Amino acid sequence: MSPQEFDRLVERAVARIPARFRRRLENVVFVVEPQGPDPNLLGLYHGRPLTERSVSESFRFPDRIVIYQRPHERLARSPAHLEKLVEDTVWHEVAHYFGMDEARVRKAERARAARRRQRRPASDTR
Repeated sequence: MSPQEFDRLVERAVARIPARFRRRLENVVFVVEPQGPDPNLLGLYHGRPLTERSVSESFRFPDRIVIYQRPHERLARSPAHLEKLVEDTVWHEVAHYFGMDEARVRKAERARAARRRQRRPASDTR
């Protein structure tokens, strides 16, 4: 997949973040890089979580959410699976932006996956 096509996957994943969360994403940029420091790392949040900020802080550089292309492509079993992996990674890193630690993010991911399974029609065999 070309870098431009992967960028579009990330853009779609960001657009699918519910508006109530997307509105609160301030001073954060999404960046796509080919590979991270660990070949299995899918994404990384660089910044100070929203819960640790103060209204008295002066100018800050934007926080960064980096999504790594190659690990996603290696893990994906199909184009649809790749899109789901990217969406899940974007959600994961956004949760860190909102101040969730790794344990809370994983718990929220399990709950989100369970809700998805409950909504899926019985005829869907994914």
